Amino acid sequence: MSYSHLNAKERHTLMFLSQYHLSAREIGRRLGRHHSSIARELRRNVHICGNYRDDSAHQEAKARRKQPRHFRKRSNRPLTDYVLGRLQEDWSPATIVGRLKVDFPRSRKMRLSIEVIYQWIYRDATQGGLLYRHLLRHHKGRRRQGLYGLCRGLIPGRISIHDRPESIARRIRFGHWEGDTVEGEKGTGGIATHVERKSRLLIAAKLTDKRAETFTGATIRAFRHIPPKWRRTLTVDNGGEFAGFKVIEAATRMTVYFADPYAPWQRGTNENTNGLLRHYFPKGIDWRGVSEKQLAVAVDKLNNRPRKCLKYQTPNEVFLKNTGGALAT
Repeated sequence: MSYSHLNAKERHTLMFLSQYHLSAREIGRRLGRHHSSIARELRRNVHICGNYRDDSAHQEAKARRKQPRHFRKRSNRPLTDYVLGRLQEDWSPATIVGRLKVDFPRSRKMRLSIEVIYQWIYRDATQGGLLYRHLLRHHKGRRRQGLYGLCRGLIPGRISIHDRPESIARRIRFGHWEGDTVEGEKGTGGIATHVERKSRLLIAAKLTDKRAETFTGATIRAFRHIPPKWRRTLTVDNGGEFAGFKVIEAATRMTVYFADPYAPWQRGTNENTNGLLRHYFPKGIDWRGVSEKQLAVAVDKLNNRPRKCLKYQTPNEVFLKNTGGALAT
C-alpha cells in the first residue's frame, strides 16, 4: 500500500470510530490504513477535551503541508537544540545525523537528513548568523617532494615500519600510537600530536621550537597521562625532531617505529587528526599566541566528537570503555 495523507472523508469516519474506543489497529483495518498512521493521526490531533475532531485535524494537516520540511523540523525543539548545540561544538552535519541514531535509537522524532542541516546553516547565514563558521575548512593537498627530500639521511638506529607487527596495522589492540608535529609560522614553535590508532584518541603538547630535545620532553610529559599498559608502540616519520626516540623509548617503554620517507598514508590516523586540528589552528598560525588552555580545549572537542569510523562513538568513549577507566593524571 503506497503512502498518502488521510483525506477529509477518512478523518470524518475516524472521528466516529474513535468514539467507540476501537483500537488503532481495528480502525486502520476498516479504513484500509496502517495502524501506525491511525495512531499518529490521533496522537497529533486530540482536542483539548480529549476527543478527536476531524475538522480541526484536517485544517492543521493542510497547514503543516504548506511548511517546508526543514521548517517543520525546526519546530521540534529537542531536535533543534541538539543539532545547534553540536554544530557549535564543530561537529559536521554527517556526524550529527549519525550520532542521533546512537543517542536516540528508538525515537523517529530525533531524525533528520544531512541536507536539512545544511539548509539550516544556509538560512542562518542569510540572516547574519555564524553557524557556517563551525564547518570544517577544506585543506590543500600536500606538495610533492623532490629528490633532495627523498635522499636525505635517515635517523641512525631507527626501526622501520616494515618491521612492525602486522597486528598493529589491523588495529586489533589498544595502545599503538602515531606521532607527528603541527607547525605554524616559522620560528614560533608548534605542537606535538599523538593519536591512538584504535580509538583515535588525541594527546597533544605545545613546542617552543623544532629541536629534538623539545619534542622528546613534550612527548614524555604527554604520555605520563596514559597508563603504562596502553603505551605499546609509537610510529613517527623521519623528521629531525624525532632523533631523540631512544630517550622516548626508555621513558615510556614504547617501541618507536619509523614510516618510510614521505609516506603519510602509513600514519593516516595522525595525518587525518592533524587536519581536524587545522580547523582551530590554521596553517601559518603564530603558536606564541596560543595558550595551553586553548590547545586543551581543541583536543577535548576532537576527543568528544563522534567519528563515523567508530560507529559514531567518540574517541574518549571508545578508549575509556575498552581500557577500563579514566586516564592517568
